[in-house]
Amino acid sequence: MNEVITKLNEIFGTDAKILRDRQITVEVDKNRVSSMLLYLKNQMGFIHLNHISCVDWIEEGQFELVYIVWRPEDKTTVLVKTRIDRENPEMENIDTIWDQAHTYEREIREMFGIEFPGLKAPREFILEGWEGPPPMRRDFDTRKYAMETYETRPGREDAQNVREYITKRTGEKVPDFAKKYSRD
Repeated sequence: MNEVITKLNEIFGTDAKILRDRQITVEVDKNRVSSMLLYLKNQMGFIHLNHISCVDWIEEGQFELVYIVWRPEDKTTVLVKTRIDRENPEMENIDTIWDQAHTYEREIREMFGIEFPGLKAPREFILEGWEGPPPMRRDFDTRKYAMETYETRPGREDAQNVREYITKRTGEKVPDFAKKYSRD
């Protein structure tokens, strides 16, 4: 692990450090993420991309992207963290380094509204027919959205019950355990 920390700090001018047993964390400028990931994969043996996650630091006007890579030979994990602007969220696409990044980037694009230039995929991924703002952003008001979209009350005759909407769209039946939550 010390070799990984030393190399990252020397080559990328970072302050990589041990987070816990067999886990390293490093923060890097967004413009150097793909270079670091490529180096970790090709030079240091971190051949598996475990996950890409996103944290909404709304108070700081930023998103934090965390790339989690793993080296099977010694079961070491590196968390590569970067911050991007929340108002114009854009991050380089890395699916040329790891194919599975494609899925994570599509999910982050849909759930947080972060663009990955060069990502070739349909806009719709998980949220079929979604017309609201990205729902994983901390300023998304889930309750308000649900009330405006799915609750029936005067002035909102077009609002839909979630279970009714799904049943109509898919033809599925409401399970017995959920019937007590339905309006009928």
